[in-house]
Amino acid sequence: MDLKIKDVAELLSVSETTIRRWLSDGKIPAYKLNHQYRFSRMEIENWMMRCKLKGQQPHPHFQEKQIYPPEEEHPARGGMHHFCLYRAIHQGDVLSNIIGGTKEEIIRNTTLAIASKLGVDPEVLCELLLDREALMPTALNNGIAVPHTRDFVESGPLDRVFVVFPEAPIPFGALDEKPVHTLFFLFAGNDKGHLQILAKLAHLSSDQKNLDLLQKKPTKKVLLEHIRQWESFTNH
Repeated sequence: MDLKIKDVAELLSVSETTIRRWLSDGKIPAYKLNHQYRFSRMEIENWMMRCKLKGQQPHPHFQEKQIYPPEEEHPARGGMHHFCLYRAIHQGDVLSNIIGGTKEEIIRNTTLAIASKLGVDPEVLCELLLDREALMPTALNNGIAVPHTRDFVESGPLDRVFVVFPEAPIPFGALDEKPVHTLFFLFAGNDKGHLQILAKLAHLSSDQKNLDLLQKKPTKKVLLEHIRQWESFTNH
């Protein structure tokens, strides 16, 4: 399902006026269908990741809290966007000390551990994840990566995130060339859920307190409590 201006505005927590201005300035990818703008999930995903990798800050999810242009009204946040990362990790899992010295080995060993929970063959899941990596590395800099597939392996509203801590940091093709110490394997049930969580993870990876905790390889319980508090703060 492709997205409308309203959908993208909600996902990025900006006004529809801002999205229209970005369209006029050519800052956000879109196409027209019956004289109306539509947005491809994959194109918006790649745009968000490119902005994060280049250190640009086109929307508030990549900035510190409450940095908004004064002339713009900050739209209300709510609904499924609240605590979407907390819920996704709760539905997923936290795995520590996964063995592997390369991106491929980490992805393969992770799929062996999580495929049964997704109801997917591990070899198929591994190939889907590596296929996405071949298009564009999913590292977000600062030692964080978000491996995911181009196609949904979940169906319906359920989103899952499996947080993986490798035994040792590994090269992942990040623009800052830093090895990855934390991987958020993202499996969403629809376009909106996917982009909501990706935006949250991009925001999360820009906060040094979050990065400090992740490098300690917290348990699921500790990480969930931290994420719950962090999302409570960022949702206000």
